[in-house]
Amino acid sequence: MKRILWFRRDLRVEDNPLLSLDGDVLPIFIFDTNILESLNKDDKRLSFIFYYVKKLKQELLSYGLNLKIFYGKPEIIFEYLLKENSFYEVVASPDYDSYAKERDLHISHKLPFHYIEDTYIFKTDEISKDDGTPYLVFTPFYKKARALLESKDIQEYEVSTNSLIETDYDVITKINETMNVSKVAIKIQNKGFEEVILNIVEPHLKLKALKNKIDNYKEQRDYFSIDASSNLSVDIRFGTIGIREVLRFVFSLKSSGTEPFIRQLIFRDFYAYLLFHFPNIEYENYKYSFNGIKNNEMYELFCSAKTGVPIIDAGVRELLQTGNIHNRVRMIIASFFTKDLLLPWQWGEKFFAKYLLDYDKASNVLSWQWSAGTGVDPQPYFRVFNPYLQSKKYDKDALYIKKYIPELFDIESKYLHDEEYLFSTNIQDYPKPIVVHKEVAKKAVEIFKEYK
Repeated sequence: MKRILWFRRDLRVEDNPLLSLDGDVLPIFIFDTNILESLNKDDKRLSFIFYYVKKLKQELLSYGLNLKIFYGKPEIIFEYLLKENSFYEVVASPDYDSYAKERDLHISHKLPFHYIEDTYIFKTDEISKDDGTPYLVFTPFYKKARALLESKDIQEYEVSTNSLIETDYDVITKINETMNVSKVAIKIQNKGFEEVILNIVEPHLKLKALKNKIDNYKEQRDYFSIDASSNLSVDIRFGTIGIREVLRFVFSLKSSGTEPFIRQLIFRDFYAYLLFHFPNIEYENYKYSFNGIKNNEMYELFCSAKTGVPIIDAGVRELLQTGNIHNRVRMIIASFFTKDLLLPWQWGEKFFAKYLLDYDKASNVLSWQWSAGTGVDPQPYFRVFNPYLQSKKYDKDALYIKKYIPELFDIESKYLHDEEYLFSTNIQDYPKPIVVHKEVAKKAVEIFKEYK
């Protein structure tokens, strides 16, 4: 029985259900040009993925396996594979955004598609209301999920005995739309991208560090300059560590801090669950017809970190420089973008999608809709974050702000949370705020009222 094992969001050997199936196997990874064509040549995610694809390839060798690397459009690549050999099925873990679903549907017309559950804790049909309909509110979803988790099998998957299908594993096989095949050395430059030097910390070291943070996780995780989070979001996103392993580790810790952490993992499931059951929310408001005001000038000032609001500009600079943003800063930025600047949330979602290392369609879309007040969350439109009060509370000494905006290093910290000071003072090399928060927040609420 010949299977194609398609690695996607599961770039590891350990605890990978993809490798628990026996038989003759062809492990593959596809650098999908449908996705790559829209990325910058120095996109940090490509360097991260490339690092772990090479690591996965090396780890597979110790089990008598290997990884065939392709570059091209998945549909074309599967046509090529089926001309070269006969396969019983392709096995992969599902994803729920529109492109992924359409891609897999097309391929399933060529070859039976066997989904295995690895990316999330629960299957999309595993949790529902008593009447069988999907939840829209997180709290009841969480309660049911948490109860199910107590009896859920999260044991480690072992690597099965497999026979590797013979082919050329020592190159990247590039296939274009006319089925022309070329083979190049396994280098990131051969995919048209530049190598970016990243400070990659292996996920197991992050787990080990989490053990020392978990007691204070709930109290400290919102403070920008404290390293209180797990830092595992990018690893969970690309499956360089399995969600089951994270859960097993957290369950082994005897700490009151584990429950808030587990809650966040279930929140991630909830957003994927919503995207699956309500696919239109990927692009459209779930509620309210107001969809922002298109203003290219404001958008460009935001994207270039020139809003004059220190916490906003610091967060944007962190994103552009590192590919990361502190989670609460993401929320503050999204609120400012949709409520203060009144820009369409889809623009902000696309901006984050361009730069976030841990970009996940479900989490990003639903988080932006939450901030815009247009999503499934029952909290209505009048939720508006005050960026100055937020930075004063969670970055009182402006350590985070000054780290990313060194032009403000000599300004007394308290003034960086003071809108009046920032408007009345000329700061060298730093602009004044482009909006008055109180005024624009009031305007946002009034506009949303009209669209109730």
